[in-house]
Amino acid sequence: MLQLRNEVLITEKTYGSLDHLHPHYRNSARNLLQYLALRLHEVRPLQYELSEWALSSLGRAERKVHATLDTLLRIMHQLLGKPWDPGEKPVVCFEDGRRLLEENTEALLGETPSGRRVRIMVTMPTEAADNYRLALQLLQNGMNCARVNCAHDNPEVWEKIISNIRRAEEISGLKCRILMDLGGPKLRTGPLEAGPAVLKLRPRRDEWGQVLEPVRLWFYDKKKMQALADNTPGLPVDGQWLSKCRQGDTIVLKDARHARRKMVVAEVAEGVCLVEMFKTVYLKQGLELHLKHKNKVHAAKLTEVPRREQPIALHSGDMLLLTRNNTPGCPAVTDETGKVLQPAVIGCSIPEVLNDLQPGEPIWFDDGKIGGMVERIEADQVHVRITHAKIGGEKLRSEKGINLPETNLHLNALTPEDVEALRFVVRYADMVGLSFANNANDVAQVIAEMQKLSNRIPGVVIKVETRQGFDNLPDMILTAMRTPICGVMIARGDLAIECGFGRLAELQEQILWVCEAAHVPVIWATQVLEGLTKQGIPTRAEVTDAAMGQRAECIMLNKGEHVVEATRALDDILRRMQDHQTKKRTTMRKLHLAEKFFTKNTEPAPVKKKLNV
Repeated sequence: MLQLRNEVLITEKTYGSLDHLHPHYRNSARNLLQYLALRLHEVRPLQYELSEWALSSLGRAERKVHATLDTLLRIMHQLLGKPWDPGEKPVVCFEDGRRLLEENTEALLGETPSGRRVRIMVTMPTEAADNYRLALQLLQNGMNCARVNCAHDNPEVWEKIISNIRRAEEISGLKCRILMDLGGPKLRTGPLEAGPAVLKLRPRRDEWGQVLEPVRLWFYDKKKMQALADNTPGLPVDGQWLSKCRQGDTIVLKDARHARRKMVVAEVAEGVCLVEMFKTVYLKQGLELHLKHKNKVHAAKLTEVPRREQPIALHSGDMLLLTRNNTPGCPAVTDETGKVLQPAVIGCSIPEVLNDLQPGEPIWFDDGKIGGMVERIEADQVHVRITHAKIGGEKLRSEKGINLPETNLHLNALTPEDVEALRFVVRYADMVGLSFANNANDVAQVIAEMQKLSNRIPGVVIKVETRQGFDNLPDMILTAMRTPICGVMIARGDLAIECGFGRLAELQEQILWVCEAAHVPVIWATQVLEGLTKQGIPTRAEVTDAAMGQRAECIMLNKGEHVVEATRALDDILRRMQDHQTKKRTTMRKLHLAEKFFTKNTEPAPVKKKLNV
């Protein structure tokens, strides 16, 4: 124990001066360095032996490393009847660690909610700009922070959303912090060629083929573009013909397959009518619609049917060409025997990324649904061999995410769009989310850009969603500590793809440890109560996941049709968990994250000795 204490304190000092950090964070930074120094060692044998003697096993040392070591050593000396003068005193004591984390959490995420410690953050949908009641309902059901995604919409919509939240605060008497999440350099698939101008519509059926719900379609006056309800498709028609439609009328036609189909007019309003069908129909340009009304038949033609993109079907073993240009991609070209004459082609949103690729590196598409390996690199394209797709193939569409977990990417975390968005962020936001941050320079860049724009700097939230971001997390936290307020978000969606789903639980634990050692609050994000939020029915696994999120300082819900219900359910889960203590004993194997940090930040690297226990 004496040897371990000595090496922790010596290694901490190899980092150098912390004078450049905000004064509020200097002691926390020292505790973080001490924790990383502790995790340079294989401590598990020592932990087991300490537990045998009913002594502290160091499993809860994150918030106050030096104080924990000294307290344990003091007890051991007292048991042996030996005097001990530790000399240097801890910079963070037991109460300090708890107090600093609570203070930093309140500074970033707002006051502690009544009845629970953990805050709830909700991603605001676009419709929140025109729906004040949604913001009010979310606040009344437990929302403490609202997330506005700058990758969508525009400053006009953002301002309306924030205005509705502020209005809801005044009415409810509740407070809400605003996180504005920068889009970052999200790598996505490029556009695809459009397929034929055919619209396929089919009703929802049960296992026996019985219709559970008819398929619906809006017809609207082609001279007056209408705002259509929900996600129901719509087609333009002649306005005079449309004016003759009445509820209960029938429309008959022969579809693209020459199958006779009947539509029933279910709803009529000015310039629009809603029709329902109970059979699958294929609609194409030129089809005649025959409206039967008051024993008369009125004819009209479909003159505009949208051409939808043609997705690329990919199977394991297929070749995909990833190109540098923005020319619309297309599926593979085959002969009559099925032999591939030209592989499938698709572009990417950030072509310069292809410069960083190396043969043999993995590549993932569409949230990990499709996986491949870089096989060959040419001047204008990269050959990717598909290695992972579900049986029967998977369809790749435009605007789907691309992940390169083992590629050393040279991308700035701030895009030109992000720099422009920061003008709005520094005026309206309490926090700014830095997406796809890979290193300390990315964090320094966003801080510098905000300092150019305003003396008021929102709290900096580092989103950990890449392998590089995870490996460089301690450096990024220390850089964010130059500002008065900072935090970390575990963006578990991309992180799982980048590092592998099997490692996600391990990585999120390490992030929680490191952040607790730095007294920095954590936001637990991605797919929390996803089934409840989107379909209205939670799974057992996601309820347990939400309860596990209690270990963070904030849990984020995504947008969805049932987000108010999900917010209320999460509030209930957290209040119930508040009364239960989690029995936790962390076993401390050597942490490679700590080793990478000190290897990079010290010269020469500290000697790592095996403990004699």
